Amino acid sequence: MTTTDDAADRATTPRRPDARVTVIVPVYNERNTLRDLLDRVRAQRILWHGTSIPIDVVVVDDCSNDGGVDFLDGPEGHALYPEVSLVRHARNRGKGAAIRTGLGHVSGTIVIVQDADLEYDPCDYAALVAPILANTARVVYGSRFLGLGPLGRPSGMHPTNWVANKILSWTASLLFLRRVTDEATCYKVFDASLLPSLALRSERFEFCPEVTSKVLRRGIPIVEVPIAYQGRGGNEGKKIRWPDAFQAW
Repeated sequence: MTTTDDAADRATTPRRPDARVTVIVPVYNERNTLRDLLDRVRAQRILWHGTSIPIDVVVVDDCSNDGGVDFLDGPEGHALYPEVSLVRHARNRGKGAAIRTGLGHVSGTIVIVQDADLEYDPCDYAALVAPILANTARVVYGSRFLGLGPLGRPSGMHPTNWVANKILSWTASLLFLRRVTDEATCYKVFDASLLPSLALRSERFEFCPEVTSKVLRRGIPIVEVPIAYQGRGGNEGKKIRWPDAFQAW
C-alpha cells in the first residue's frame, strides 16, 4: 500500500535519470508557420530538479506540396535545427498516419504531439511533462477548456468547432466514466514506453478518439492540465472540418 508520505516522495523525485522529450510534428502544407514553430520549440527549457531535459523533434511531412519543409533537408536546416529529424510520406495519408510514422522514430522517454500551425504554445511543455516526470501520470492532455466553465470557448475557436469538441469530450466521459474536458486536443503527452502496446491504426483525425479510448479502456487515467490556445480559421489553413468530427464520433 502506498502511504501519503510515499506519494509525496514520488511527486518530488525525478522519474528516471535518462528523461528525454521527443516532439512529433505532423506537417501538411504549413510553410507559413513551421519555422516559427521549430524556433519556439527549440527555445523551451524544461528543468526538473535542476536538470535540463533534452528535447528532440521529429517532423513528419505528410506529402506537402508547398515546399514548406524543404529547408530541413538542406545545409541551413541541418545547421539551424540539428535536433530535428525529417521523415517524409510518399503520399498524403493523414494526421493519424503521420503521428504513427513519427512514433517509429522516437528516441525520448516522453512523447509530445505538436501541430505546426501555432494554435498551441510550446511554452506549455514544462507543465505538460511534469506529471510524467513526477511519476504521477503516464498520459497527460493539455486542455483548452479547463478554467473556462462549461460554456467557455477558447480564443479563436469557431462555435461549430466548440460544439464538436464538447460532443466528443462528453461522449468519451460517458463511455468510460472518466471526466475528459478536451478529447480532441492536439497536446497529448505520453510515457513513451506505453505507446507500442496501444497498437494504433488511425489514418486521419480519428487518432484522438482512438488513443483516448485505448488508454481509458485499459484503466489508465488521463491527467489534464490547462494550456494556452489561439484558434485559426479555414482561411488561415485550418484543415479539420465537420465531417472529421462525425468520423471521430
